Amino acid sequence: MKQKFVLLLFTLLFTVAINAQCAMCRAVLESEAGQSTAEGINNGIVYLMAIPYILVGGLGYFIYYRFFKLKK
Repeated sequence: MKQKFVLLLFTLLFTVAINAQCAMCRAVLESEAGQSTAEGINNGIVYLMAIPYILVGGLGYFIYYRFFKLKK
């Protein structure tokens, strides 16, 4: 249990900023004078990437909870 807590704490404290843009998107958006559009595109890509993981994790938790609740 302590190892999981330490791993979670390490993961939350030592995060790295990620850039989710492909090479072509980056080249087009970097040529723009304002970087607000590039930042918005990057945030949108990260958002769209995270949703499937959240849904699969929620489904996995639901199945795990139902399996062990029925077993008791």
